[in-house]
Amino acid sequence: MEDLIIIGKITGAHGVRGELKVFPLTDDPRRFLKLKECFICGQNFEKPEASSCVSARLDRGNILLKLNGVLDRDKAELLRGRFIAVNRDNAVKLKKDNYFITDLKGLNVIDDERGNIGKVIDCFATGPQFTLEIKRENKKKNLMLPFVKVYCYEVNIKEGFIKCRLPEGLYELYE
Repeated sequence: MEDLIIIGKITGAHGVRGELKVFPLTDDPRRFLKLKECFICGQNFEKPEASSCVSARLDRGNILLKLNGVLDRDKAELLRGRFIAVNRDNAVKLKKDNYFITDLKGLNVIDDERGNIGKVIDCFATGPQFTLEIKRENKKKNLMLPFVKVYCYEVNIKEGFIKCRLPEGLYELYE
């Protein structure tokens, strides 16, 4: 669903009253403290269920989230592995040259020397930067590309591409 943005992953239950332990997948975990409405869904937005937030608090890098209708630990445990998402309209406003991961997925990656090298299938944090996982054709190994301006110099969500200059030797590592 293009109108949903994933902001956290449910990693388990906390306590016996149905609180969810959520790993934030957002630059600003404090956004959960103001969360009123959300969706519980799968990684690819399958089976989204609307829910309302009763309370949220920060806990050692995680969020402890209480949702309406999740009354005990057993119900909370059933949600382990699912994701918390919000409508795009309720998502935080992004700064220039920042993107939602969901918008990057599916973009063609075009290298200056090699042309189209594949499609973005994931983007994840690796230390101080993000890394794009690029699925290549012909069942070759997926290529991991640091998502930094020096390599990925143009991102065009509307046209569906990322232009890049692969670091020397990176392409050959995945051959």
